[in-house]
Amino acid sequence: MCLAVPGRVERIFEENGTFMGKVNFGGVVKDVCLIYLPEIQVGHYVLVHVGFAISQIDEAAALETLRMFEQLGMMEEKLDELKGT
Repeated sequence: MCLAVPGRVERIFEENGTFMGKVNFGGVVKDVCLIYLPEIQVGHYVLVHVGFAISQIDEAAALETLRMFEQLGMMEEKLDELKGT
């Protein structure tokens, strides 16, 4: 099953003409393509699927989703997937 993982945008930058961001997923920081969300700003939360931010969500929803991942024992699996990308 594929899930989008919520994360907090920590930095926004351009790489080879592409709108990118450093996104923090519970301590794991990854480069994420932000091209689908041109209005996103540092501090916003996004849902990320296969390296692309696909939706903006509010902080409460992001933290609740991360909490549920942890309760279901999925957090380590999701973080491992992010580490491998």
